[in-house]
Amino acid sequence: MFNNFKEINVKICCIKSNNEAHQAFNYGASSIGLVSKMPSGPGIISDRLIKQISESSPTSLKTILLTSDTDPYKIVNQYKKVRTVNIQLVSQINDDDYEVFRQALPNTKLIQVIHVIDEISITNAINISNHVDYLLLDTGRPKNKVELGGTGRVHDWNISRLIRDRVNIPVILAGGLNHRNVKKAVEKVEPFGVDVCSGVRTNDKLDLIKLKKFFNSLNKIKSIID
Repeated sequence: MFNNFKEINVKICCIKSNNEAHQAFNYGASSIGLVSKMPSGPGIISDRLIKQISESSPTSLKTILLTSDTDPYKIVNQYKKVRTVNIQLVSQINDDDYEVFRQALPNTKLIQVIHVIDEISITNAINISNHVDYLLLDTGRPKNKVELGGTGRVHDWNISRLIRDRVNIPVILAGGLNHRNVKKAVEKVEPFGVDVCSGVRTNDKLDLIKLKKFFNSLNKIKSIID
């Protein structure tokens, strides 16, 4: 069970202030998601604020730029401006465009969102896994950019598990996770990490009670592993 991993990496997404970033870190987050301009979803902040949060965050906390742009050159320029640690691509890009990132940003990790819909998502994930460093499995309706994440809904974890078993890079599980279901989700999928936004927020603010409950649920899993 759990393939002998000892720690579940936690990414707290939709961070909107320096205070929230430090709160997430203090509770145990290994990374935070900073959401730039999007056609949909919560947590959107300006590039200026993304840069400010990234520069003031603890050095061991990985800051991640979330972008829905599909032009790799624009993304590279945005990344150089906001100066986060890594990049999360919310929209799918052309296979050839991944090479732009490798050439321009050889030391930057790429996280590609896979919207888990049906078995076609498995084929898509396997193909994309050859070009990026991590896959993030989320719930959404990417067609026409209707929903690109932050929906608060779970998807079929059976499909996520199949993806996790068939790719050779780390998988991060997202989509409607909260303190009530994260233990079951991790036991089912056995991901490298989990990503949460709406599950730890209330009225568009980081909810410390929900955050504590979320980590408490994960700690129960870690105690079983240990």
